[in-house]
Amino acid sequence: MGQTCVEQLNALPVSRQHVEIVERKGTGHPDTISDAIAEEISLALCQVYTEMFGGVLHHNIDKGLLVAGVTEPRLGGGRVVEPMQLVVGDRAVLEYQGQTIPVDDIVVETVERWVSQHLRFVDPRRHIIIHNEIKPGSPELVDIFHRERIGANDTSAAVGYAPMSPLEQVVYRTERYMNSSAFKERFPEVGEDIKVMGVRHGDEVTLTIAAAFVDRFFEREHTYFQRKEEVLADVTAFVHEISKNAFAQVHVDINTLDDPSRGLGGMYLTVLGTSAEGADCGEVGRGNRVNGVIALNRPMGTEAAAGKNPVSHVGKIYNLLTHYIAGEIYREVDGIEEVYVWLCSQIGRPIDDPYIASAQVVLADGVSLNDVKPRIVEIMHRELAGVYAFTERLIRGEFPVW
Repeated sequence: MGQTCVEQLNALPVSRQHVEIVERKGTGHPDTISDAIAEEISLALCQVYTEMFGGVLHHNIDKGLLVAGVTEPRLGGGRVVEPMQLVVGDRAVLEYQGQTIPVDDIVVETVERWVSQHLRFVDPRRHIIIHNEIKPGSPELVDIFHRERIGANDTSAAVGYAPMSPLEQVVYRTERYMNSSAFKERFPEVGEDIKVMGVRHGDEVTLTIAAAFVDRFFEREHTYFQRKEEVLADVTAFVHEISKNAFAQVHVDINTLDDPSRGLGGMYLTVLGTSAEGADCGEVGRGNRVNGVIALNRPMGTEAAAGKNPVSHVGKIYNLLTHYIAGEIYREVDGIEEVYVWLCSQIGRPIDDPYIASAQVVLADGVSLNDVKPRIVEIMHRELAGVYAFTERLIRGEFPVW
């Protein structure tokens, strides 16, 4: 086992800092679409590799670009002028033991399935052109999969934390609520591209929400602004309910660029419910962190977890494992207000033996580091020893990364 360190942080927990900023990019955001599809392709490859050869083979599908199309939104329903383009790239085993793996079919089927399940107004065969640029992997990285103890295929570091702050939870739950089936039944005109930015200033919180409305539901400008107010009232009531006693004041804004005097230019209207149709491109790695939010007060790694293989790529495994270990420490050890877990690998070194494993803790009053350190070390060693069981769970898709 490499070095294991535990240290005390003499810092205020994030929830007691004066300013906190948290963002979540919703299901239909271009970056989230990119992350989700990359991850689904990886999981599909894991399944096919296992069915064909009894185990997962080398692949990394963590390079992807969603190129925005061109649309003409208008009241009553606009049109798609040019489809979106999805470029899927990086590496995978395309042939093994004399058999060809149908990677191109896997990519197309996975994209069509995910889009059909998550984006109500996007027809994947008409509205997206798929470019599969997946190439064979390097022999040395492929060989990692055949070693007795699987080695890390990168020198990489990750950090995770627990618990989520009240603001992080509210931001996450608000987007999930607005993209729930129950909400869509009441407000079908709200598309899937929803972004929530939460700012806490002391005990006062403002949520700024960008929600793509779908043009076919509106014949008049007045109807758009009327329905937006109804959506705002509904979401505000939800936010107040889930944040009871957490904040002194919560304010919600939706589509703050809107201007009733600007005609179509003053309304956030889309044809398909996502800005990727004609405004914003998306890229793997620019979306939410693996715990579902982008928390600017927290340390964050630079690895894109989505699409990386769940067997040897520590850019994925450690990203998820650090949050998991932090959660276990927070649940099992009394006297901890906040915990951060760091893992750093060396390429080729077994993934259950990182070069360094570190925990930083913010302790409650009256608790010393010596009170908690032995138990923290025990939990870290336990979870690292069980990392191969953890990667099996990743292969099964038990931990969504978007």
